[in-house]
Amino acid sequence: MINELDQDNLGEIIANNDTVVVQFSATWCGNCRIMKPKFKKLSTENEGVTFVIADAEKFPESRKLATVDNLPTFATFKGGAFVNQVQTNKFDVLKDLVNEVI
Repeated sequence: MINELDQDNLGEIIANNDTVVVQFSATWCGNCRIMKPKFKKLSTENEGVTFVIADAEKFPESRKLATVDNLPTFATFKGGAFVNQVQTNKFDVLKDLVNEVI
């Protein structure tokens, strides 16, 4: 399952779900658009993991939960705590990040 944030509430989602993977993106980001379908594909392959897409420009409080200084940034959270992040446009790197928390 994948959630696209429509409000700046990523902290609540992380607190209420055991394992969360986030794609921080922006509408102008070409690599973000390239990675979005791959991110969605991963969400269908990993039951019990909450996948979230957060617009890094619209939601500054959500952005603060990871070090987002390049897009796309992917971050993982487990038990409400930050685990790891990568800034990539490579599917294999993203898949390895997800595998760290499942």
